[in-house]
Amino acid sequence: MTTSLDLWRKNAEPFGSLVSRATNWDAPTPCEGWTARDLVEHVVSTERDFLKQHGLAGPVVDTANPERQWLEHERFVAELLADPAVAGREFAGYFGPSTIGETLAGFYGGDLIVHRWDLAISQGADAELSEEDLDAVDAAMDGFGEQAYGPGLFGPPVPVPDDAGHQRRVLARTGRRS
Repeated sequence: MTTSLDLWRKNAEPFGSLVSRATNWDAPTPCEGWTARDLVEHVVSTERDFLKQHGLAGPVVDTANPERQWLEHERFVAELLADPAVAGREFAGYFGPSTIGETLAGFYGGDLIVHRWDLAISQGADAELSEEDLDAVDAAMDGFGEQAYGPGLFGPPVPVPDDAGHQRRVLARTGRRS
């Protein structure tokens, strides 16, 4: 049986691998006005804000070092998701009933895929996403509907030619130009 921890790690590990290889934290990302450092801060802070809203505030993380910040945060989230009582805790989410584990693995997992692409672009690294990753982001965008384009989420969809490849079409749905 696949757990929310398994699903979380499926997206957290590739993101973390890229974080550990990053060399230019001041490099711009495709997210307007954000550096690679800002992007890691965003990923960690939004997930921690979600957890704090559910009484799961974690220890303070080192924000001066993005790699350490990610590692400390990822360790904390993995420990939470390893506890079935925490992972299975239900709540009324923005997109309907959910659990802590489903939200971290699903919504935030999709966020990790998209931001992994952003970080790869900023570092000049391989930015190809797998078909499985693209399908996951595409399905998430379908599920979010117009709510995906609310404040603080995704930029408006970017038009692409009819013959654009799968990755370009999916990223365009998240407001990214690839």
